Amino acid sequence: MPEEEVGKVNDFFSHPVVAGIELTGTLKVGDKIHLKGHTTDMEQIVDSMQIDNVNVQEARAGDSVGIKVTDRVRRGDTIYRVSD
Repeated sequence: MPEEEVGKVNDFFSHPVVAGIELTGTLKVGDKIHLKGHTTDMEQIVDSMQIDNVNVQEARAGDSVGIKVTDRVRRGDTIYRVSD
C-alpha cells in the first residue's frame, strides 16, 4: 500500500499514551497511519486528534497535533499516512 510522509514525532507522553507530531502534510481522524523509527514499527487508525487540547477532525502541514497511540513512540519517528 502506498505511504505518504505526513510528519515526525516531536514529543511523547506516557499518561495518557499520546504522541506530539509536527505535521508536514494533511492528517484526518479516521486515517490509517504507519509510525516508523529505529525501534518503532506500527500501524493504527487515528481515533482522535487535538491541537492545544481542542479536538479537531483535520490538521494541515505546520500544525502540531497530539494523537493517542497504541504503544510507545520516540522523538524523530516518522509518521506516514497509508492509502488503500
